[in-house]
Amino acid sequence: MNIKKLALAATFAAGILAQPAMAQDDANTVGANGTAFRGIRLEANGGGDRFQSEGNHNDKIGYGGTIGFDGQIGEKLVIGAEGSYWRANNWNDNTTVLADNTTIDHKAFQEWGAAVRAGVLVSPQLLVFAKAGYVNGEQRRLITSTPTGAPLVYDHYSADGYQVGGGVEYTLTQGRAPVYMNAQYVYSGYSGNSARQRVMAGIGIRFK
Repeated sequence: MNIKKLALAATFAAGILAQPAMAQDDANTVGANGTAFRGIRLEANGGGDRFQSEGNHNDKIGYGGTIGFDGQIGEKLVIGAEGSYWRANNWNDNTTVLADNTTIDHKAFQEWGAAVRAGVLVSPQLLVFAKAGYVNGEQRRLITSTPTGAPLVYDHYSADGYQVGGGVEYTLTQGRAPVYMNAQYVYSGYSGNSARQRVMAGIGIRFK
């Protein structure tokens, strides 16, 4: 199954579920409370990436992007859906040396995700949110014999998993295409006993 299509389909389905909230968020409501947390958003992300496996971890710089859709219920609650892409710069891997000198090299490539998020407006410009959803990450595990270096196992695969996270988002400008920035933490747990943690900042634009 094409993971990109799956992530987009999940995001679209969650967006359909958010339509009732969007319907309540008409121009008069937004004008009354001065907020701009509605509509389609495009976002660039960057920050720290930690890949965990085999009891070890490795930290690198990562980057990616997000496309989302938000609607508003009343003046305080914001709900929506998003699809995301993430990767570490030059990928991310862990190397573990066992007691018999066997080496396990576990590498993480790109991650695709789809999530639903919900938040509360602390002020018309400031949103505190949490999110949860699905992720799929491309990974590779290479087990070699030391000192010969002979490969014992080579496995390149896609790992399904879940994501949970949260953060804060602040609207910098109002108008028809508001600009915003955010900071968030995301944990991804994959099948195969590996995980990823992201601490990242984002800057984006909304289309109402």
